[in-house]
Amino acid sequence: MNKFIIAAIVVVVAGISVAFASPLFYNTEINEPIPSSMMEDTMMEDTMMEDTMMSKSYHGSFVGVGDGIHDVKGKSKVLFLDDGREILRLEDFKSTNGPDLYVYLSTDTMATDIVNLGALKANIGNQNYDIPEGIDLEKYNQVLIWCKSFSVLFGSAELTTNS
Repeated sequence: MNKFIIAAIVVVVAGISVAFASPLFYNTEINEPIPSSMMEDTMMEDTMMEDTMMSKSYHGSFVGVGDGIHDVKGKSKVLFLDDGREILRLEDFKSTNGPDLYVYLSTDTMATDIVNLGALKANIGNQNYDIPEGIDLEKYNQVLIWCKSFSVLFGSAELTTNS
């Protein structure tokens, strides 16, 4: 009877371990287009913009944690759309896959004060996330790839401005 209980516990623990570790063994890819109503100087072919909102652009490069397990590479930038929405775009993005990964805007890399932009859509590729209205990008200037299940940072990009 004791051997049966021990065997059952081992099987359950092994199953849970495989479920949590399995994302490490496969990649998911996405390639979302840049939103068509985007107002960005690169799409306006050297046209000077007079809109003060567009005098700033926010961008950054991801840095992985560097522990050999949690890694993120790529670029992040904020796109300003004609309809007033703001989009966080991840480009040339690649992350180690993991369970329960989310995209946060944060005031620091410890995720103490965050804006949850949603679950990571894929661990490879270009992707867009809506930024809620009224978010101060000067304050929430860290883009985090965060594992909610284990409260672990995979990587971050500091959003800096050119103005």
